[in-house]
Amino acid sequence: MELKTVNIEKPEPINFILGQAHFIKTVEDIHEALVNSVPGIKFGLAFCEASGQCLVRTSGTDDEMVEMASKNALAIGAGHSFIVFLAEGFYPINILNAVKNVPEVAHIFCATANPTQVVVAESELGRGIVGVIDGFSPKGVEEAEGKEWRKGFLRMIGYKL
Repeated sequence: MELKTVNIEKPEPINFILGQAHFIKTVEDIHEALVNSVPGIKFGLAFCEASGQCLVRTSGTDDEMVEMASKNALAIGAGHSFIVFLAEGFYPINILNAVKNVPEVAHIFCATANPTQVVVAESELGRGIVGVIDGFSPKGVEEAEGKEWRKGFLRMIGYKL
């Protein structure tokens, strides 16, 4: 077995969700979950089929996001993995529970806009996702000033009252 890292290729402000599911209908079910969660959502979805034709199956409402999802899914190449890219202005916090509640979804590895590497194990059978490196390592522990900034920021953007 060989371990590899695959960089997620995307513009800085774009958020994505990386997960694992178990059935070809995942593509349609995640698509339906997203459009039913956020009216007008713009996204691209790609799913790596793990049997049969072993194709990257795609769907979405935004051609650029679908292309980005396809390219990254093919680079990861792990069976039954899926990736959803959200156009700028759409965020995982608004759809993550809907994705988790899709019956085929078995695991979410990350939901982020950070620079991300996917740790992939490759054997003679194929590839599997071992985990992700999401962003950067901590530089310390927040103190009073950091807590004040965090609480103010969350209220400024409307996520806390």
